[in-house]
Amino acid sequence: MTRRRLSQRQIERIKAIQERRRAHLAARCEQALAECEAETLPEEGVVLVQHGLNLLVEDAQGRLARCLARQNLGEIVCGDRVIWQRLPDGQGVVIALLPRTTVFNRLDAEGRERPLVANLSRLLILIAPEPEPSVLLIDQYLLAAECSGIVPILVANKMDLLAEPSEHAEFQGQFAHYAAIGYRIFWVSARHPASLAPLIQELIDQTSVLVGQSGVGKSSLVKALLPDREIQIGRLSEATGLGRHTTSAATCYRLPQGGWIIDSPGVRRFRLGHIDRQAVEWGFREFRDHAGLCRFNNCRHLEEPGCAIRQAVAAGRISPLRLASFHRLLEDCERQALPGGT
Repeated sequence: MTRRRLSQRQIERIKAIQERRRAHLAARCEQALAECEAETLPEEGVVLVQHGLNLLVEDAQGRLARCLARQNLGEIVCGDRVIWQRLPDGQGVVIALLPRTTVFNRLDAEGRERPLVANLSRLLILIAPEPEPSVLLIDQYLLAAECSGIVPILVANKMDLLAEPSEHAEFQGQFAHYAAIGYRIFWVSARHPASLAPLIQELIDQTSVLVGQSGVGKSSLVKALLPDREIQIGRLSEATGLGRHTTSAATCYRLPQGGWIIDSPGVRRFRLGHIDRQAVEWGFREFRDHAGLCRFNNCRHLEEPGCAIRQAVAAGRISPLRLASFHRLLEDCERQALPGGT
């Protein structure tokens, strides 16, 4: 069914309702803080669940508390480290947002850039023999990771579907150009736990999120990495009071060996944020050695004479697939930058 577009009047009414809710919550926060300020000391915590304006914060002892945030802190998301103050009833108020090491942004429905998850250190890009991998989508995620300061890793799941060694070799060969420019690739199967050992070692003490096409086995891989996920969901659901709706919120799960996996619905609707041409070019790491060597400063690496990037492609130092992705992603970013662009 086609989604019905909201009229401007309806959009304004929704925004007014949201503003009233925020104002009401802000008043509650300030009143609660005034009542408890002299009784409890501020403490540090990590946001494990973000569901609308509701936050679930874990303290240094692993205890959970439902929290609201002061209005002047901006948008707080899963993975954020915060300073919060405990209320007499065990709930809390977030009073400060600690500096983020990284932030993974996305565009909302109105084209505004908003944080999706914070303090992410690993972006796991899932591929599989089936469905056929989208090179453009892989390169989009790699670009987003490079621009965000996050380490991207390719994870080829469902390798058990390839029965013959020749099939393995052929599939791996499709991604050899990523390994050649320094991206790590793990070849795994959620059905074979032994194959996951190197990946599990890589994720220790890291904060990671899984992204990829539908059908690449994300759910089965998360289940293999988090054997106690149902227990964690139950614990988080009880603490938030959201019931099983916790699974539809941005949620941070603790890995048995140490570290975190963040599951966020927003990742499945991911679009690149607002980045300019220079950022797109810098985000293709193999382009960097050739940057500034083109004859023309505004070279777009199409048919211009003296293009150092195209010369590197001809010499086999840059994959033509990556150059094609560069042009597609550059077009997308430039279109989004236009007034009303989507």
